[in-house]
Amino acid sequence: MNRQAQACVMFLLGGAILRATLTDLYLRYVKEGLRPFLIAASLVLIAAAVTTIWYELRAAFSSNGPDETTGDRPSGVGSVPAATDDGHSHHEPRVAWLLILPVVGLLMVVPPALGSYAASQAGTALTTAEEYEYAPLPAGDPAKTTLLDYAARALFDDGHSIGDRRVQLTGFITPGPDGQPILARMVLSCCAADGRPVKLGMTGDIPTGLDNDTWIEVVGRYTDHRGRDPINDEEIPYVEVDSWREVVAPADPYE
Repeated sequence: MNRQAQACVMFLLGGAILRATLTDLYLRYVKEGLRPFLIAASLVLIAAAVTTIWYELRAAFSSNGPDETTGDRPSGVGSVPAATDDGHSHHEPRVAWLLILPVVGLLMVVPPALGSYAASQAGTALTTAEEYEYAPLPAGDPAKTTLLDYAARALFDDGHSIGDRRVQLTGFITPGPDGQPILARMVLSCCAADGRPVKLGMTGDIPTGLDNDTWIEVVGRYTDHRGRDPINDEEIPYVEVDSWREVVAPADPYE
C-alpha cells in the first residue's frame, strides 16, 4: 500500500466517521456529548488525507517534468525501478489493505445497539449507593424519568423520593433470572465497550408475548419487592406496572 492508497483509506475513514456523526448512527457507539469531538476528528482525518494526496500528486508531476540533462524526456522514462540493497524492489505489506475492512463495515453495515444479549451477559450496573439527595421527580402524572434514576431511588432511597407517584419508564425486554421478562436499558460511561445494564423487575400487569429487545413504555408505581442478579449477586429493584405499551426504539438507546 503506497502513500496515496493510505491517504485514500484515511479519507474514507474520516468520511465514514463524519457520516455517522451527522446522523444518529454514532449514538450506537458513544455518548451524545462526544459528538463535537468526533466531528473534529473526522475533519482532521479528511484534511490530512487531502493534504497527503495533494503533496504526492505535486511531487509526481514535478518529477515527470522536463530535465535539463535529458531535454524533453521525463526523468522517469527509461529509469530503473528503485531497489533495495539486495537488488530487489521494495513493496509495502499486502496485509495493510485489511485496514480498509473496518472502513467498509462502517459505511455499509449498520450494527444494532446493545440490547438483551449484552444485558444478559453482564450484571446490573447498580452496585453502590449514591451519596446525594434525590431531586423531586419531574412534574406531571405520570412522572417521566429514566430507568437508572428510578432504580437508584428504589434501591438506595427505599422509594422515599418516589412516594405514591406514578412513573413512566422506557426500556427493552430481556429475560429475568426467574424466566419472567424484565425491563432493561444500557448505561454508558464513555462508549458501547463499557456499557452495562440497568435491570428492573416488574410486577402487576407484566408484559407477555413480547420478543427480547422489544421496546416498551411502562407506567407504574414503586414497590419494595426486590430480586437478585445471578451474574453479580446484586439487588434488582421492581416496579408495579399499571399499564404498558410497545414503542419504537429511541434515537439514543443508552442512558
